[in-house]
Amino acid sequence: MGIEELRAVTRGSVVLPEDSAFEAAARPWNVAVAQSVAAVVEVADAQDIAKVLQYAGVSGRRVVTQPTGHGATGDIDESILVRTGALNHLEIDAGQRVARVGTGVQWGAVQAAAAAHGLTGLAGSNPVVGITGYTLGGGFGWFARKYGWAADAVRALRIVDATGRQQRVTADSDPELFWALRGGGGDFAIVTEIEFDLFPLPQLYGGRVMWSADRTREAFDLFTELTTEAPRELSVWLQRYQIPGAAPTVAIDFAYLGDAEEGRALTARLDTIDGVLADTRGVLTPAQIGQITAEPTDPSPSLSRGELLTDLDDAVIKTLIDAPVAPLLNIQIRGLGGALAETRPDGGARGPITEPYALYMLGLGLPHLLDDIRTRFTDILGALGTHITGAKPYTFLAPGESASAAFDPETLARLRQIKQDRDPAGVIRANFPVHG
Repeated sequence: MGIEELRAVTRGSVVLPEDSAFEAAARPWNVAVAQSVAAVVEVADAQDIAKVLQYAGVSGRRVVTQPTGHGATGDIDESILVRTGALNHLEIDAGQRVARVGTGVQWGAVQAAAAAHGLTGLAGSNPVVGITGYTLGGGFGWFARKYGWAADAVRALRIVDATGRQQRVTADSDPELFWALRGGGGDFAIVTEIEFDLFPLPQLYGGRVMWSADRTREAFDLFTELTTEAPRELSVWLQRYQIPGAAPTVAIDFAYLGDAEEGRALTARLDTIDGVLADTRGVLTPAQIGQITAEPTDPSPSLSRGELLTDLDDAVIKTLIDAPVAPLLNIQIRGLGGALAETRPDGGARGPITEPYALYMLGLGLPHLLDDIRTRFTDILGALGTHITGAKPYTFLAPGESASAAFDPETLARLRQIKQDRDPAGVIRANFPVHG
């Protein structure tokens, strides 16, 4: 059975390696990752997905879904890559505070639609990230300290299972699959729609204050004070930057879910550090949440590593604050806690994070820099030692890492059993599969 037969059974476009559009169609968000796939299918609807899965089951191929290309690992040789951009329907039920969103939709569109009703989803920091991969992996952003994981806000999912059967999954209809899909990744079914809670957002105050690198220790001390005292409505991140061709800088980013005057009072100590280079503080709408960190919205090459930190003692300060950032672009520390640290009886596979801080490191993924960046990661992690736990959020996983790092052994065993029960042939493969 030839791969070209997909064209006969699907309504969407099928791009094969011999086609001129193939390289662009297969390219992930992180262009440093190579994807050697057998075909790329831009599906037209859920029925197309069912046909692709049925074909894969007969032909012995795997199916990988990447709505926006984020989270790609490159470990999907000869798989069928499914793109779901056409599944872009978006419905806001303001009365019920619910969004029903197709799997091809990005967070920026959700936030813009919700903002018109004074509501917000539990979005991340970048508006071009897709809602599906983010949510299936747990998903935590600026409002997570207040409301918890995006996955736990999910009410229902429409899916196509490994046999091609379409169904709506809820806590009542299929408790085990519903649990796994909320934080366990995309290894169990292909999601076509997510229905999730929205939250009231009468006002949002946030932004970034940036200084030259000689203010790094002052900024760090203030960051630790703010995160130690912060109410759940306030999230604070520390950023150290070394952009090629520019002087190193340090920034404090924050978002306060509440009255602007209260937010100004809570963060007033930002004004005690002199030499401000940039200050974007102000009232924001949910649709403007991406302006806080102003992350790139175009594909680019990168190499990243994320970890969880047990504390910010002298060894951590020496490694992450006093040492140069280069050859990395960015060292980020996020304050956690709040709802993220709590166990929810009705929660999904993504359980609580008890560590108080998250570390995220990013380098420019160009060939001549890769060895130096990897060495820097190794040196930093070695120096941190027991100050990192080895556990991490699913969405922090990077190419070469295993999903086992995102779950405790009991949760991982349960997820693997669900995978075995629902997809014993392994037709569906997540970027980070739970089964290996």
